[in-house]
Amino acid sequence: MTPPITGPRLDGSGAGGNTTAIRDTDNGQWDGDSEYERAVGPFQFLPETFRAYGKDGNRDGVTNPHNADDAAASAAVYLCGKGRDLSDREQLRAAIHTYNRSWAYVDDVLSGIDRYDALGASPQIPSGNVGAVIQAALAQQGIPYSWGGGNAGGRSTGICCSPGGQDGRTVNGFDCSGLTLYAYAQAGINLPRTAAAQAGAGRRIPASAGVGALLPGDLVFYGYSPTNDSTIHHVGLYLGDGQMINAPRPGKPVRIDPVTALPDYAGGARLL
Repeated sequence: MTPPITGPRLDGSGAGGNTTAIRDTDNGQWDGDSEYERAVGPFQFLPETFRAYGKDGNRDGVTNPHNADDAAASAAVYLCGKGRDLSDREQLRAAIHTYNRSWAYVDDVLSGIDRYDALGASPQIPSGNVGAVIQAALAQQGIPYSWGGGNAGGRSTGICCSPGGQDGRTVNGFDCSGLTLYAYAQAGINLPRTAAAQAGAGRRIPASAGVGALLPGDLVFYGYSPTNDSTIHHVGLYLGDGQMINAPRPGKPVRIDPVTALPDYAGGARLL
């Protein structure tokens, strides 16, 4: 990789989020720092870890964490070590946690895996009103996220401002509840404007029933407290096979995501 990728100096100063000093182990061979360690390469190995697990992935006779093939092969060896079966979700979680001991990081990586696995999967479109709702939402893929955007007539500019600072007045698109409101309007159903209010529409499906209780066309909710609808902050439209279509957040367009893309599943609602 040119230029080489090196992480923050792990001197315990707090820069880059590190609070534990890790003294140099490779005399600066891979990180250019002979006093403290830095994570190196596209897979961000500590030099000491790479010496233990490093592999010559492209068989050029050199094992180097800055080589993409070597780094990828070494990461596979590291994650699959100790006889782990990464097709088992819990073993996969444990493996990712050894790579970076943060459960928030694990959830983020698993979400990326699930989104990647869902690519190219075409959901089956039911007939009737459910199919009309799903088809309307699917037709909006690629439309930008707009805080407060979207209504029964389609995409629109939104309002100011999202918690992250997006001024929806400058973006023509949908937020999560604007998308579901529009989709259901195509079947003659008028939904409330916010995700929390939409949880009161139709027959509520509790989170305790699991994702398996959902049917295509159901609303899918996420909240800080799964049993308290007032804490719901996000809504999507269930497509089946563990997938939903949603307007995720500012900077991300309307897209298909796995239901597991967010960690705080709060059940669903059935309107059709």
